[in-house]
Amino acid sequence: QGQLVESGGGSVQAGGSLRLSCVASAYTYGRLCMGWFRQVPGKQRERVAIMGLRSGDIYYDESVKGRFTISQDTTKDTMFLQMNNLKPEDAAMYYCAASSRARCFYSTGGLFAGWGQGTQVTVSS
Repeated sequence: QGQLVESGGGSVQAGGSLRLSCVASAYTYGRLCMGWFRQVPGKQRERVAIMGLRSGDIYYDESVKGRFTISQDTTKDTMFLQMNNLKPEDAAMYYCAASSRARCFYSTGGLFAGWGQGTQVTVSS
């Protein structure tokens, strides 16, 4: 499976919005989950949102619930992360990934693959 490609990051003020995109056409076979993760230098990667592709279940980290929305456009094989009311603590490199592994919905990232180069989100206070 190939790399997914993220885009849409940028620099916004606190309270602003961004919409991240993830083109997943390089990883199509057997996908069970897709997800967004983020990482700040020197810290562990965090799980932001996960979508179970068969169940339709969605997981959000508590820190983003009510502000972020994960969605997909199956016709374009693209996943999105709409981020509203951004906070300085949301600043990070955001990555998307996919998984064909069982129990991927519960994974913090270890069962995911196809990691892209990431897209940087900067939020100023």
